[in-house]
Amino acid sequence: MKIAIGSDHAGFQYKEKIKELLRSLGHEVHDFGTNSTDAVDYPDYAHAVARAVADRSAEVGIIIDGAGIGSAMTANKVPGVRAAACYSTALAKNSREHNGANVLTLGSGQNSPAEIKDIVTAFLGAELTEARHKKRVAKIDNIEMQYKR
Repeated sequence: MKIAIGSDHAGFQYKEKIKELLRSLGHEVHDFGTNSTDAVDYPDYAHAVARAVADRSAEVGIIIDGAGIGSAMTANKVPGVRAAACYSTALAKNSREHNGANVLTLGSGQNSPAEIKDIVTAFLGAELTEARHKKRVAKIDNIEMQYKR
C-alpha cells in the first residue's frame, strides 16, 4: 500500500517510528515532513498529506500533531478526504469500516508509542466493505459535492 505520512514538530518522533512500522509491513511510504522537532505549523503538513490522498498518489494518509484534531480539520477541507482523529483501535477500525476514512490523524500527546502502533495497524487492517456503510459514505460524498466550487 502507498501511504502518505506527515507531522508537525510535536508528532515528528512518532512519525519516524510509524514509518519504521509501515516499512516493516511492506508498505511504500512517502514522507511529507516535517524533518525535525523545530516548531512548524501543522496545517502545512496535513494539507500535503491530504492532497496526496485526494490525488490518489497515496491510498491512505497518516498525520501526527499534538492532539490530532487540527490536522483532521485541515485534511477534511480537501475534497475526497475523510480524515478521522483516532485515539483507540476501536475508533480506527470503525473509522475505516463504517466511515471510509482514508486519512488517520493521531495526537502525540494522547497515546503511548505502543498504542499508536496498534491504532495504525488497526486502521490499515480495516476496510469499508458493507453495503449499508458504503451507502452512508456516498451520502457524505454527495454533501461534499454540494459545496464544491
